[in-house]
Parts: sequence; structure tokens; C-alpha cells
Amino acid sequence: MSRYLEMKDFGDAAQFLRLTNLEQLAGIATTYDGTKRVWMPDDVEAYVEVEVKELNGAKSIVETKDGRFLPAREEELQPMNPVRFDLMEDMAMLTHLNEAAVLFNLRRRYSMWMIYTYSGLFCVTVNPYKWLPVYSAEVVAAYKGRRRAEAPPHIYSIADNAYSDMLKNRENQSMLITDSLLRRLLQCSSCVLPLQSYLLLPHKLVWKLSS
Repeated sequence: MSRYLEMKDFGDAAQFLRLTNLEQLAGIATTYDGTKRVWMPDDVEAYVEVEVKELNGAKSIVETKDGRFLPAREEELQPMNPVRFDLMEDMAMLTHLNEAAVLFNLRRRYSMWMIYTYSGLFCVTVNPYKWLPVYSAEVVAAYKGRRRAEAPPHIYSIADNAYSDMLKNRENQSMLITDSLLRRLLQCSSCVLPLQSYLLLPHKLVWKLSS
């Protein structure tokens, strides 16, 4: 049974958390066209997609999407991931894990208002600067008891798994929430409170805040 069939449990929040089954299958079915596309540093966009047209030792000639041909040093270029890795929920699963690939994946997910993305053990959040319906009681209940690999990336999943580990290992757990601004740090921490009241009040959980 497809894991996407259970997204109905997340209600209106589902579209902000995970691609539908059809969207995911469309990405997997995309075939490689044989061109060598890479990321090249850019002063405005940080990195832009280019196609390698010519290799000459340490130097390359690349073509931009708008048809310009530019020289580039080989060490400046970073490999792109196949299309089927687009919008990855856990960036640790990317074939090419580099700065450009991470920024691109976060940007693509953010463009669809999927603000939570895993990177190995970490959960990265991009501020949407607006309220999204991903903190309702319905969402809290949907994450209860789900393993991290089963549910879309979310701070609720991190908290629920900490709760499960606490019960399993009989040891206190901690969450480290970091941000450059204290205001955003407190906002992010407050998002956990609905799940805390739902699951964790009878037990001892230590929350660490670090700015």
C-alpha cells in the first residue's frame, strides 16, 4: 500500500508536507536526457544551472539557460542530481550532496510551501513569513506514534520520536532548536507546545534553546 494514501490523516496540511502519489511518480518516471548539467556560481542567484558543452583540462565551456556560452573552471562546478531527486524530504539521500544541491532542494520545497526538510539527523526549517495550517490538532494527532521515515518532515515528528525514545530507553531526551534571531527561536519552540501538551506532559523532556 502506498504511504501517500495515508496523507488524508493530515487534512488540509497535507499539501504543505508531502507530494501526492502522482507527483512523486512523475518525478521518478522522468528519464535522463544524456546532457551534463551542473551548478555554476552566480553573483545573484548563488548558483545557476548550466550545461557543459566542452571540456579542456581544468577549463570548461558551459551554456546557460538563456543561451550564453561562458568559460568556467572545473573546480567551480558542482554536479546536479537527477530529476527524480527533486524535492527530496531527506537531503542525506541525494546522490550529489553539495552546497548548490542543498540550496536548490530547499528552494524548490519552499516554493511549494514545504518548509520542513530533513538533512540526516537534522530538521531544517525555512521561515514562510506567514502562518501555514501545519500545526493544527489534526496534524498533531497524525504524527503521533509514526516513525520518522513514515511521516513527512516536521518538528512534530522530531518531538514524537524523542518521546518514543524516552519511553523505550527510559532516559531523558533533549531537542536543540537553533536560530540566528531569538524571536524566531521562540516562535519555533512554541510550535512544539501543542504536541508537548498532547504527549509529553506526564513525562520529563528537556528542551534546550540555543541562539
